[in-house]
Amino acid sequence: MSGWWLVLVGVMAAGALLHLFHRRLRASLAAPRVPVALGLVDHGAVGETVDFASRRGRRLVGWWLPGEARGTVVVTHGWGANRELMLPMARPLQAAGWNVLLFDARNHGESDPDSFSSMPRFAEDTEAALDWLRARPGMEDAPVALLGHSVGAAAVLLAASRRDDVSAVVSLSAFAHPDGMMRRWLAEKRLPFFPLGWYVLRYVEWVIGHRFDAIAPVNTLPRVRCPVLLVHGRDDRVIPPSDAEHLHASRGATPARLRLLPGDHDLSRHIEAELPELLAFLDEALVEASPQPV
Repeated sequence: MSGWWLVLVGVMAAGALLHLFHRRLRASLAAPRVPVALGLVDHGAVGETVDFASRRGRRLVGWWLPGEARGTVVVTHGWGANRELMLPMARPLQAAGWNVLLFDARNHGESDPDSFSSMPRFAEDTEAALDWLRARPGMEDAPVALLGHSVGAAAVLLAASRRDDVSAVVSLSAFAHPDGMMRRWLAEKRLPFFPLGWYVLRYVEWVIGHRFDAIAPVNTLPRVRCPVLLVHGRDDRVIPPSDAEHLHASRGATPARLRLLPGDHDLSRHIEAELPELLAFLDEALVEASPQPV
């Protein structure tokens, strides 16, 4: 076999190995789909199931929980979660008079599949929920708050940085920068950063179509024009509380406040005690966003 054939065979073999590596990498980074187990009636909740389109024609499924028309909170779940898992947060908001819209992001719950999930696609789905809401009668100018958890929290910050029709943002357990998240994931997998980890980060940026710096919460938060409440657990081992402190320090002119709680990443056992402060924050933002009498 000539030298050129050996080179060609070597290149083809390397290409095949790289393709296999990419497939394994995307599979390991894919979000698990957790099914929605029970309906609203089973949970004793008042509302209806709705659906609406997101980018690429994907259909998203959600729950609309009507309140007393004080305003609306759009809730975005985290990676591998679904709308049902956010219901314990949504029902107190509804009881306090807020409409609540919960939805499943693409590749999650009952929503349509797509080629991959990413934080920017979570943000796209959040904006699709906002667009659906704005198209409802009487909702065009009504106050709207965004609430997200983990990746969903980073997504609502990204969505709010691109819009001027958001009255408030509540971020639960957000990371500061995707680079830090990916480096922690690489460390868990015991993959060396150079050269393999560096290549993984660049490949992920290529797949999602965004540079990490462009979508990092530390860079989107300063572009948000409404009040932001950053909530984080002191015992969070998924995203350390130092990320929340870094995020708060990056706020710039954005009116953001930080609340560290005794709790882990999901905050479910501790958030109930914080509901009065959360509701007060939303009430204050609602007053500021409501049209003032002339």
